[in-house]
Amino acid sequence: EVQLQASGGGLVQAGGSLRLSCATSGFTFGDYAIGWYRQAPGKGREGVSCLGRGGYTYYADSLKGRFTISTDNAKNTVYLQMDSLKPEDTAVYYCAAEPMGACDYGMDYWGKGTQVTVSS
Repeated sequence: EVQLQASGGGLVQAGGSLRLSCATSGFTFGDYAIGWYRQAPGKGREGVSCLGRGGYTYYADSLKGRFTISTDNAKNTVYLQMDSLKPEDTAVYYCAAEPMGACDYGMDYWGKGTQVTVSS
């Protein structure tokens, strides 16, 4: 059974940093694409970053330079390092997985989200 668990959210002041973790199980790590998404109150879901098979990465244009996706293969975990946080980054953050390893396919598996709140 494919499982994803996001953690690491919290309350941080503007300009601060957080690192989110997505612990995965139930599939061969590295075969699936793993994406980070977020949903702010009253807004639709937004793609944040994705790591595809072979190691290619994707970032939303507005977030390039502030967010970094990385992995710990020994722990089957994907991280999202978020720096220079802004109040508009406040959202519930989710990680998701896609079995073909392609970030531009729709994600098939979703974990529960973790709340990130950035105060001004």
